[in-house]
Amino acid sequence: MEAQKSAPNATRRSERSRRAIYDAALALVAEVGYPRTTVEGIAARAGVGKQTIYRWWSSKADVLMEAFLDLAEQASRDLGQEPHVFPDTGDLAADLKGVLRATVDELKDPRFEAPSRALAAEGVVDEQFGRELVAKLLQPSLDLYIERLRAAQAAGGVRPEVDPRIALELFVSPLAQRWLQRTGPISYEYTDTLVDYALHGIAARAR
Repeated sequence: MEAQKSAPNATRRSERSRRAIYDAALALVAEVGYPRTTVEGIAARAGVGKQTIYRWWSSKADVLMEAFLDLAEQASRDLGQEPHVFPDTGDLAADLKGVLRATVDELKDPRFEAPSRALAAEGVVDEQFGRELVAKLLQPSLDLYIERLRAAQAAGGVRPEVDPRIALELFVSPLAQRWLQRTGPISYEYTDTLVDYALHGIAARAR
């Protein structure tokens, strides 16, 4: 008697399709740019129907954001790092410099640059998407800075009246602006200097 065939595993098939869609979205944005990337193109590249994409996402921007988040988590694991963890060695300057250096590496990585710029641009022109981008991509990272600065306050390394949410912008925002607007190169030396200026100030000392 012929052996009965097992039913296809729908969960496994869906995961393969989702992974193929992630890869297709990231590849197309890098190859043809965000404006020329379409849901139809992503579907064709991934080997799925357009309706499959619209069943899971409402737009190409949503596809790209989820694909980018997945890429970032995979990259962290490849480096042996735990996603969403900020080091606390007891040396605030060293910890900040280390995280910002890793950010420089990510921003200069070809795998990240095209989707990062595409997401940032879309977040400017689409307010609702911009809010989602902040909530899902940016805020978790900013919260880690806030937690680390609060730990430094508790240890006496940062003045108690300092607002960590404002303070983190002293080194995060200049890096983002320089990268987005290409006003200058980004490097370890640059981000190390941002940290030094932020922590020690730039006013001349009184004599």
